[in-house]
Amino acid sequence: MYLRESLSNILEKDPAARSKLEVILCYPGFHALFFHKFANALWRRNIRTPARFISHLGRVFTGIEIHPGATIGRRVFIDHGMGVVIGETAIVGDDVVIYQGVTLGAGAAARQGAMSRDTKRHPTLGKGVIVGSGAEIQGNIVVGENVRVASGSIVLKDVPPNSVVVGVPGRVIYQDGQKVEKPCPVEEAPDLELQAIKSLKEHVEAVEAELTRLRQKLRDDKQIIDVGASGQDYPTLKGKNDAADPVDVFLQGSGI
Repeated sequence: MYLRESLSNILEKDPAARSKLEVILCYPGFHALFFHKFANALWRRNIRTPARFISHLGRVFTGIEIHPGATIGRRVFIDHGMGVVIGETAIVGDDVVIYQGVTLGAGAAARQGAMSRDTKRHPTLGKGVIVGSGAEIQGNIVVGENVRVASGSIVLKDVPPNSVVVGVPGRVIYQDGQKVEKPCPVEEAPDLELQAIKSLKEHVEAVEAELTRLRQKLRDDKQIIDVGASGQDYPTLKGKNDAADPVDVFLQGSGI
């Protein structure tokens, strides 16, 4: 019943699927569910190594890695599927669609090694979630029902139901059909790269100000200043409020 239901679901959702025979022979997402069904049955009976081996065979034949301990709901559609990774404690709800290159990973818990064994460290996807190509959902978080995760997004926080998530780190831009004007908790993770650029800019400005002060002091003392091979003083950065400063333009465009 499970595989038959999955077969009918693929025919319904994929316009490229034209017959049941085509799905059975040519759809790696369907094959991966077939392997997982057997591997998961062994895993739940505590027959762990054979379960992992069947899961490994599924990965070899399909390019899709589903840990036998993962919980996969009904009518799940893994489209194309190459590079999809679903971790041991992940829970995938009914009617979920997952595209190629998606990772449902452990996030920071993976770095704890054996300490995190037998703990919930992978995400839970609610019913009707769609995860775009190359997206990563990491850690023991909950992605609510009917959420749409845009391609290439990295989701690190819980996502409320009926939302659209985009970006790195993922942020909610629509919820219940309405545009989200204020920051949502899913975007609390800082953008470390932009913070580093801002910090470097402030440091360079401080160094420039000190050089300017020292040059002026030397001029006041009537000492000779080496102005470089060009014969001119080195230019200083423009003021913080000068929109012509390319660094400011970059930071403003990045929301800093």
